[in-house]
Amino acid sequence: MERTTSRAPASLRTRQIHAVAACYFVASFAALGLPPYLTEILPSLGDREARWAGLLYIVPTVFGAVGAPLWGRLADRYGRKRLLLRAQLGLAVSFLIAGCADSLAGFAAALVLQGVLGGTFAASNGYLAAALDGQRLSWALTLMQGAARLALVAAPVLVGSLSPWISPHRQYALLAVLPLAAALMLAALPEPPRAQAPDAGASDPGPESADTTEELAASSPRRALRTLYTLEFVFVFATVVSYPYMITLVEDRLPGLGGAAGGVLFALPHVCYPLLAKPVHTAVASRPVLGAVTGFALVAVALAGHWGAGSLASFVVLRLLLGAGMTLGLVSLSALAADACRGRRPGRMFGSLEFISKAGAVVAGAVAALSNDVWGPAAPIVAGSAVAALTALVSTPLLLRWSR
Repeated sequence: MERTTSRAPASLRTRQIHAVAACYFVASFAALGLPPYLTEILPSLGDREARWAGLLYIVPTVFGAVGAPLWGRLADRYGRKRLLLRAQLGLAVSFLIAGCADSLAGFAAALVLQGVLGGTFAASNGYLAAALDGQRLSWALTLMQGAARLALVAAPVLVGSLSPWISPHRQYALLAVLPLAAALMLAALPEPPRAQAPDAGASDPGPESADTTEELAASSPRRALRTLYTLEFVFVFATVVSYPYMITLVEDRLPGLGGAAGGVLFALPHVCYPLLAKPVHTAVASRPVLGAVTGFALVAVALAGHWGAGSLASFVVLRLLLGAGMTLGLVSLSALAADACRGRRPGRMFGSLEFISKAGAVVAGAVAALSNDVWGPAAPIVAGSAVAALTALVSTPLLLRWSR
């Protein structure tokens, strides 16, 4: 991918980078740990059969996607640290309202607020991109993905462990303490400098500025950013579409295995990321295009294997292979994002990237539900495999040419 030139931003210390990732990790607990328990929460709010669980599951994602580009622009204008603090405080407020809600409408409104007022991932990435550059930035973005994966694995376990004493519904209010604590930690960090006006060729043609793209000079930076957006959308779709019915597929293929074992199989790919991220980053940081294509190929092979898997050993191997592919893809996308944000306003770019990512997740959820209804629980996983394989095949010659 062709690199643009820009003045190197003021840097953060390593411990400050770790602090940002840690704050995202603790603030993500309620956002990632409680939605799997919606089927237990909703009956107490009047939805006895939890019919609204599927829709409410994606409400924060949809409204987070809508709000992300706006918050990114405001971060570039008014300061990244200020908008990062706003995101953490917004999560705290929405979690508190959700935990205190006594009606389905009130709870749904709290989830809408969570999406609109949250956006901690994009805000954290924008903050880091304003203060880091090159491989330090790509490693920082890799750490952020690691924090997300750890929260995705650990949060449901914590919520389940607390459930005998505090219902998942009321845990929303309890876990509001976590983003408040994160905000206090972030308050001690420095404010990165506000962005200089970017070069014309480095302007961001995100989804919120498509009308002006024809006026921009230097097509390579535009092409690089559009490539990043496309790969982000497809990668999120190909992986997330396999999530909703994975445990159902395991139960169908391995009856009697037990829910705990199914949960471990579900979590295996996410556990791979923190174990493999550092060596993978070392290997692909200077050639992220090749890493991305390889990641898509591994995801395609691993998901395709789920169609015929019929033993515990085969599922373990396939889930670990999927974890390797996800790690390659996510680390490579972080490196591509670090390269693409050179000479651009980071808040705006990462806000647009968050929009693209969440849009991919929403589309994946809809496709998973529809394909499962028609063809069964293996269908969404095969759909993800087909999309990943097609992307790897189509992208290989094109992306390798752009990377020179």
